[in-house]
Amino acid sequence: MRRTHVAVAVVSAGLLTACGSRSAPGTETVTPGASAAAASATASSGPGPSASAATPTPAASLGPGEGTVSVVALDGYAEWGGVDPKVKWIGTFEKETGCKVSLRIYDPRQEEKPGDFAPASFDVVSATPEVGGRLMAEGKAAPLNTALLAGYDKIPKRLRTLPSVTRGEQVYGVPYVWATNEVLYDSGKVRSAGPESLFEDKGPVMFRDRPLSLADAALVLKERGADIEDPFDLTDEQLDAAAALFRSGDEGGRLFWHDPIEVVQAFATGSVRLAQATPYHADVLSHGRKPVKVAGDRPVTGWADAWMLSADAPHPSCAYKWLDFTASADVQRKVSAWMGLAPANPEACTGAARRICADYEVGEPRAFKDVYFAVRPEAYDKWVERWSRIAP
Repeated sequence: MRRTHVAVAVVSAGLLTACGSRSAPGTETVTPGASAAAASATASSGPGPSASAATPTPAASLGPGEGTVSVVALDGYAEWGGVDPKVKWIGTFEKETGCKVSLRIYDPRQEEKPGDFAPASFDVVSATPEVGGRLMAEGKAAPLNTALLAGYDKIPKRLRTLPSVTRGEQVYGVPYVWATNEVLYDSGKVRSAGPESLFEDKGPVMFRDRPLSLADAALVLKERGADIEDPFDLTDEQLDAAAALFRSGDEGGRLFWHDPIEVVQAFATGSVRLAQATPYHADVLSHGRKPVKVAGDRPVTGWADAWMLSADAPHPSCAYKWLDFTASADVQRKVSAWMGLAPANPEACTGAARRICADYEVGEPRAFKDVYFAVRPEAYDKWVERWSRIAP
């Protein structure tokens, strides 16, 4: 979510202009061919390393920078000033390190596994839990020597030890930004709301179009007494029951969003009653004088996106410099304010990111309380298949 563009859209009368993806001059927008469902069905999706993949050894030390680094990123996670001249940090990295950035953008909505890129074709990737889990499982991500990353210890232990970035004693990812999935409701139309309301209300209700949204339904089943310890670890029967909750509403009462601005537009125009969204959505809407509130019930699900190193990175020294740079408070402050997501490094909670951090209670004991952070489930292909029946 791009804060400036979304906030302007809310305050303006129309909310008709969404911020589109734009690649930097000379960059490539990457959308590999296979669909997520087909890709998931053709390779291992379990949480452990592939039996056939050799586990790389973490770098013991770094040499001089190689002069370039190949970055594969989610849109908005590596900015050069091409969308907004004031929003840029790639140039700073290049000046500070002497490593020129070659940037490629990928869209996880169309393709959830940049593991299709040969490991030697990139150095670092900003990975969702789904993507990171696959890269680790297939041996395409390298374990990290965190002693080489000055900013790593600034990140809270809860994020550093998530199963989406670790395997056993090995660290594979440096958390970048995180968020929680909350229940938002229009208080002018709904008296009060909780997690069950998303599935019981007559709607329209909006859900994030993502297979891992099934975990939010699993939390409702857990509250109803189902034997579920982790909503991202479900039996086939539990997965079926979670999927059934999405089909329990009135016909046409369930909508699905891809771009965060869709949630803002829907509430601003009064076309939805409830939505699965983030605290920052509620903040933007409240500043636009919309009567949208956050149901305070926990537990909730959440996710953390992280930077990972390719198992066969052609420019490892510059890659480590990028990992360290993006863990810094300065960069995380900028990406947090730009995307409306919480920074992994609490020291970023100043200036433009202060309000975002307040939304997510960064640094407060409650921030991570009763939050189930996403991890790529075992048999992820089954999650994709179930979701394809819900939001085709």
